[in-house]
Amino acid sequence: MIPHGALAKRWLRTVWFAAIGVVIVASLLPSNSLPMRALDWLDFSDKFEHALAYFVLALLPALHERRSFVAAAALGAAGLGIALEYGQLYSGWRDFEVGDMIADAIGVCGGVLAGLRLHRSRWMRSLLQDKAEERRDAAATLRR
Repeated sequence: MIPHGALAKRWLRTVWFAAIGVVIVASLLPSNSLPMRALDWLDFSDKFEHALAYFVLALLPALHERRSFVAAAALGAAGLGIALEYGQLYSGWRDFEVGDMIADAIGVCGGVLAGLRLHRSRWMRSLLQDKAEERRDAAATLRR
């Protein structure tokens, strides 16, 4: 049986990889495709959508990974945003916008900050810790 902490981390990683896939596909779909028209129906600002997508890409690893991985993932997400904008430039059916790259970077920064804050929370630590780790931490606290 997989300890609940390991299962939670595996679930977060799976959701993160799925989110990366969704961002890549959505960024390269033609603007008149059904998913993009449905997104337009929500009537959110394009920049808000970019910031939100990259917030999620940065938040998920920041919740449970080591800081060095979080930094690499944040740089990777920002790089992905830049690369996808160039992909849109050469696609012929999407527009290249520097403003989208700025919104992506703002989303990454917000996601990292929120994720690191939540990572330190008692609730998140209890969710991601295995029962054996909890017992060791409790015993260490009692010895102090």
